[in-house]
Amino acid sequence: MQLRQSLNLAIEHLTAAQVPSPRLNAELLIMYTLDCDRAYLYAHPERELTPDETHRYEEALARRATGVPAQYITGHQEFWGLDLIVSPAVLIPRPETEHVVEAALDCVAKDCVALDRVARTLLSAALDLRIVDVGTGSGAIALALAKELPTAKIHATDISPEALEVARANAARHDLTSRIEFHRADLLEGFSPASFDIVVSNPPYVGESEEDSVQLEVRKFEPRNAVFAGPTGLEVIERLITQAHAVLRPGGWLVFEISGTIADRVRNLLSRWDKAAIRNDLQGIQRVAIAKCGADTPVRGL
Repeated sequence: MQLRQSLNLAIEHLTAAQVPSPRLNAELLIMYTLDCDRAYLYAHPERELTPDETHRYEEALARRATGVPAQYITGHQEFWGLDLIVSPAVLIPRPETEHVVEAALDCVAKDCVALDRVARTLLSAALDLRIVDVGTGSGAIALALAKELPTAKIHATDISPEALEVARANAARHDLTSRIEFHRADLLEGFSPASFDIVVSNPPYVGESEEDSVQLEVRKFEPRNAVFAGPTGLEVIERLITQAHAVLRPGGWLVFEISGTIADRVRNLLSRWDKAAIRNDLQGIQRVAIAKCGADTPVRGL
C-alpha cells in the first residue's frame, strides 16, 4: 500500500477512535515507523510500504487508538529545542512548561528583566549561580537551563529512580552529564540551607477532586504521582514553598508551574514573599508562579 493511502486510512481510524488531532498523530506515527521527517511524507506520497512497515504502523495506530500517548509510543518529545527520551515513568513535557524555563531565565537578572543569551551567560558566571529543578522527571527543565546557562551549576531531584534513569539518559544524549547533578530525593530534602539561587519546578498540582476533568490518556497512562498532588492540588506546592525557603539564598527565586484553578490559593501562599507574581501562558491561563525569598520571608510562606 502506498504511503498516502496508509496515511489516509490511519486518519480515518484515529478519527473514529476519537483521538485528538488525528492527522497530526497519524503523521507522527508514520514518521516514527519510517524514521523520516514530514517533508519526506509530502515528497513521496507514492512510496510503497513494506509488509513489515505496514505491520509496525498498524500496531502503533492500534496503541494510539486505545489512548496511549504518541510520545510513549515513539519514545520521544521535543522540549526547548531538545529531543528528549520519554517513557511511562515520566510526565510528557508540555509546551506550556517552557514558560517556567523562560521565567527562570528572566529571574537570572534578579529583577525579572529579560536578558539575551550572552548577557545571561556572563551574569550567571559572575553570580556563580546554583539552580535546582525539583521533580525533574525527564530532565526537561534542568536540561533547558543547562543549555541556556552554560556556567550555572544545575541540580535536579526526583523521588522516582525510574524517572532519574530517563533524565540521566537525556543528559547523556545532549552531552550535559557533567553539567547536571541528579539526586533521588523527596522534593528538596537533604540540601543545605541557603545553597541555591533559583528553585524551579513543575510539581504535581491537580487535585483529586478534579480528576474527571483531566484527559483520559493522562489519567490512564502518565505517572499519577506526577499529575495529582492530593485532595486539593496544593499538597506538594505547600511543601515545596516551605523547603524552597530553607534552601534559597536571600534574594533567591522560586519559580514553579501551576494551573488556573489553584492560582488564587498559590497567590495567597506567596503573599508574604517578595515580588510574588503569576504569569499567564500563551492561552491566557495563569501558568507560572514566581516569588523572591527576602531576608524576612516567613519560613512557611504563609
